[in-house]
Amino acid sequence: MVLTAHPGCTAAVMHGADRPVELQHFPAPELAPGEVLLETLFSEVCGTDVHLSHGRLAGVPYPIIPGHVSVGRVLAMRGVPRDVDGRPVRVGSIVTFLDVVGTCNACWFCLVAKTPNRCPSRRVYGVTCSAREGLYGGWSQLITLQAGVAILEVPPTLAPERVIAGGCALPTAIHAIDTARIQLGERVLVQGAGPVGLSAATLALLSGAGAVYVVERHEVRLAMAREFGVDEAIRLDETGSRGHVERVLSLTAGRGVDVTIEATGVPAAVKDGIRMTRDGGRYVVVGHYTDHGEVGINPHTEINRKHLEVRGVWGVDFSHFHRMLRILDRYGARVAGGRGWEHMVSRTYGLDEVNQALSDVETGRIVKGLIRPNPVRPSP
Repeated sequence: MVLTAHPGCTAAVMHGADRPVELQHFPAPELAPGEVLLETLFSEVCGTDVHLSHGRLAGVPYPIIPGHVSVGRVLAMRGVPRDVDGRPVRVGSIVTFLDVVGTCNACWFCLVAKTPNRCPSRRVYGVTCSAREGLYGGWSQLITLQAGVAILEVPPTLAPERVIAGGCALPTAIHAIDTARIQLGERVLVQGAGPVGLSAATLALLSGAGAVYVVERHEVRLAMAREFGVDEAIRLDETGSRGHVERVLSLTAGRGVDVTIEATGVPAAVKDGIRMTRDGGRYVVVGHYTDHGEVGINPHTEINRKHLEVRGVWGVDFSHFHRMLRILDRYGARVAGGRGWEHMVSRTYGLDEVNQALSDVETGRIVKGLIRPNPVRPSP
């Protein structure tokens, strides 16, 4: 099916560092072979979008349309594109898609290291795709999916709100949990209760952890962590006495937890996290998606003699994204005392409110924010 007529759309455009996001009209796209046009149902606001608004990521081709993970309804297509399970994409179906495009499957990282998230050809919707190229971000009423984008049809058992509540945070947390190799009964600490940290804490509970603790500075996020069932939500002590460190040690007979997952992006948190992890434990750094500076580490006392395993997590691959839907389908309604994964969402914003959404995420006033670019359709 080829798109024949459409009035175009409005999108929120980020023009550069520390500049307000502005609304802009775009004409209807002319679809190339294999492309799909979506009506955007939901996109999200995450920490990456805050970094983008301050110019903290290298190689961003401003102006961009932010919103790298989205859920939409198929409006049109050209040719017969298929999803990753080989099924033809159907007009009217609800889909999501992997935001990463352009990995070459030919370089050393793709073929030898098996880390396509480090492929030099890698591009990301809403991050490294320019608004001059097309509708390649979710803060837009329409999204163009390029030929070859990995598409997943959302099963009828999953509401779009639950899928976008998982968003980019849940597959990132899946990657972190895989890397952490949590064993049944182990004690787990998560530093930070934003969407990635809260998702990681929830997955640790589902993985059979013996106890899950969270350290966080914002009360709204501490309250949400308690509602998602963590054993203890500990306020970050910013006085210099490091009371949160002492609290974690007291909960673990002075030894520290078996596994710590850092999801704050704050360099000082790494030093605290190492101290709160037991000798022979595992420390997974997932929060530092941009450069916030350095922190001093003593390799002898904090890594070598401690026999500490330190591992980093950068982004996701499609397997994490695919598994996200399975996890949400099976467990999504059970979490947060039966309120569902979407309970993580604090507020939904219209396109004219994206600057407020960025501010709310940056200041920790909310846990997770969504963007709904199109008006709500009335019920039939």
